[in-house]
Amino acid sequence: MPPPVVLTVAGSDNSAGAGIQADLKTFTHFRVFGQTVVTCVVAEVPGQVRAIQAIDPDNIRQQLELSLTYFPVRAIKTGMLYSAEIVDTVCGVLERVPQSDRPQIVVDPVMVASSGDLLLQADAIAAYRDRLIPLAALVTPNLDEMSTLHGDKIRNLKDLERVGRELAKQLGVPVLAKGGHLRGEQAIDVLIQSESVTQYTSVYYGQRSTHGTGCTYSAAITAGLALGQELADAVAAAKVFVSGAIKESFCWKGRNGSIEALKLF
Repeated sequence: MPPPVVLTVAGSDNSAGAGIQADLKTFTHFRVFGQTVVTCVVAEVPGQVRAIQAIDPDNIRQQLELSLTYFPVRAIKTGMLYSAEIVDTVCGVLERVPQSDRPQIVVDPVMVASSGDLLLQADAIAAYRDRLIPLAALVTPNLDEMSTLHGDKIRNLKDLERVGRELAKQLGVPVLAKGGHLRGEQAIDVLIQSESVTQYTSVYYGQRSTHGTGCTYSAAITAGLALGQELADAVAAAKVFVSGAIKESFCWKGRNGSIEALKLF
């Protein structure tokens, strides 16, 4: 039997540590067949975003339509969408798929890079809230993204769970509130779905690069859903994978010092 087909709708990272490149590596690890809809081309390396070039929305629409028309796509993750026009383009295609046939959608609301560089235009936030997130089986915000969507700053685990609960209620979809940026001894994430709250804990590897962890995490969850796992189980497997990718990350010595990348294979 052929493997399940999964689709990433995201930006291209030339350093291959994040974006569609990280997603495809993750999909391959989980033995699902990954396809791509490229939304932006990003010139970046860990710690630095130099340039972002958005793809023409009509091209994005055609990429997405072709995959959904000719392949039995079981799950989709969205990553960097960059602008309200791109969000609306993606939603326009997805909304035309009957709900009974629509693949499960994991929304990674990519807004700010680990370097602090903005990856989303301000006018796109409303499009996320109003059109894309309501289609999702899960949304996976980090601390900055949670604060952008909710409004409150998150300073500790108690804030993380409270804001996660409130977001899940406001948005009407399950939320994986990612707490790695709290920088404690442990990296704790909280999955809120209806009245159920589940914590996932791993060691916090503060000395390692986290470039691409959000992409990798959401891609791993998407693969698990495509393989038929329940959401909580898909998150658990993804947490183990991304924690191992950080722990075993590669490091190179170059002309400009050391640079790291997650171990995704």
